[in-house]
Amino acid sequence: MSDPRTIEKPDGAAFDDFFESLGRKAENLNINEKSSKSGEISVPGHATTSVTAAPVPGVNNGGGGDDEEDQRVVDEIESLCMNCHETGTTRLLLTRIPFFREIILMSFFCPHCNFRNSEIQSAGEIQQKGSRYELRLTSSIDFARQVVKSDTCVVKFIELDVEIPAGRGQLTNVEGILSMILEDLEMQQPERKEQIPEVFARIEEIMAKGRKMLAGESFPFRVALDDPAGNSWIEPDQRDGVGKLQHVQYARTPEQNEALGLGDGTDQNEASSDSAATAPTKIDLENDDIIPNEVYSFPATCPGCTRHCVTHMKMVEIPHFKDVVIMSTVCDQCGYRSNEVKTGGEVPEKGKKIMLKVERPEDLGRDILKSESCALECPELNLSVNPGTLGGRFTTVEGLLTQVREDLHRQIFDVDDEVGAGGDSLPADAKSTWSSFFEGIDAAIKGERKFTVMLVDPLASSYVQNLCTPDEDPQIITEEYERTAEEEEELGLTDMKTEGYEQDDATGKAEELEEGHGAKEGV
Repeated sequence: MSDPRTIEKPDGAAFDDFFESLGRKAENLNINEKSSKSGEISVPGHATTSVTAAPVPGVNNGGGGDDEEDQRVVDEIESLCMNCHETGTTRLLLTRIPFFREIILMSFFCPHCNFRNSEIQSAGEIQQKGSRYELRLTSSIDFARQVVKSDTCVVKFIELDVEIPAGRGQLTNVEGILSMILEDLEMQQPERKEQIPEVFARIEEIMAKGRKMLAGESFPFRVALDDPAGNSWIEPDQRDGVGKLQHVQYARTPEQNEALGLGDGTDQNEASSDSAATAPTKIDLENDDIIPNEVYSFPATCPGCTRHCVTHMKMVEIPHFKDVVIMSTVCDQCGYRSNEVKTGGEVPEKGKKIMLKVERPEDLGRDILKSESCALECPELNLSVNPGTLGGRFTTVEGLLTQVREDLHRQIFDVDDEVGAGGDSLPADAKSTWSSFFEGIDAAIKGERKFTVMLVDPLASSYVQNLCTPDEDPQIITEEYERTAEEEEELGLTDMKTEGYEQDDATGKAEELEEGHGAKEGV
């Protein structure tokens, strides 16, 4: 089996050819076939015209197949060319990207001026949470990572300090995005050199740094995607270690929801006032002690639809560990559901590493608490999970592996594709590699394979059940370690002050009063 990392890095033109091939396929369609369908469709930015839905060449269009590929069609729409204002043709194809979800490919061509354009749009709904990806590039192979940038996504090369604002959706790779940035910066440089030479010099420095990145002379560096709609994505690799590719889902702010057209908060405020009499308030929770195993409910805002919902909270005591809080949110309006585990107590001085050797099927039933700040690794299974990816989870070893398997399988293959058939654009070697990876995880879940679970938690808030309590478990190895400066910065502990802050606050207020008094005297 060939290694995917030995594949030559494609250039940006490969993706242009991909879209052009879509147009060539559509041009060769036989629109007079009996299976074609006609109707009216309205596309934003285009004229409302007749549409011809024709089968894609090379696809069996007989009535006997159940394959979803048999029903794939290209929709042709007569559209106004924005270049010459004549009538051109827009072709739409609904397809699915491996590791991701369904999208609409759009290709426009004008026969009068030969103007071409291509872009993508998400065919699915706005996700319940926003997504943030960060890829650390360490070799030239990482340039070939496929990237989906939706029209609401912001792309940033952190070390280059250059950001692409939300705009046209794109299907490209990391090299294509960086090349596009450099081309756009270079377009107006002659004019800048004459009119604003200081800006010209600054952009030349950025372009020189960007060219070194493209040439592979500035590794490592990072690229980040931030999409409030949750429809952007960077291609993963099963051999990515911890810290290579980070994916974090976050709740959108009211401003982001309003920008996505999800409401302006009016309905939310009305619903909140209606339920204020029945839901406990913050003051009630502050006055009463939280009783273990007692369920508390309080009002919240749904991150999916911004309407009022209810969050349930319960404190559970884990023997020989600490108290944890299990939180569950349910929205009756849009059906959003989430659950998470939070650990309490003070921040320990050191982090903790826990290593569990799973040698028997009984070990799969051990309770395990993976906190939000914990990284998970299984070397024998080639599995690495970054902190924050799964959130906080209190489950068993089997349950944790099952969740990881389902989440990854849903990204790589179709939701209902349990046999791992994949799509047309999933390379055969990548399909074979991922199939072997899932076979290893399935064997581990069934107890047919020995493996090691490694938890690295800088906040020491993770836990694995000891089956030999009160004695030490020979299959569990626990080790404390000093947190790195990077971990301290990510956790917000670098600037945290827990002693003497009252004095500093009083001093700051006194200085403000003195400045205000001096300003009055000056007047």
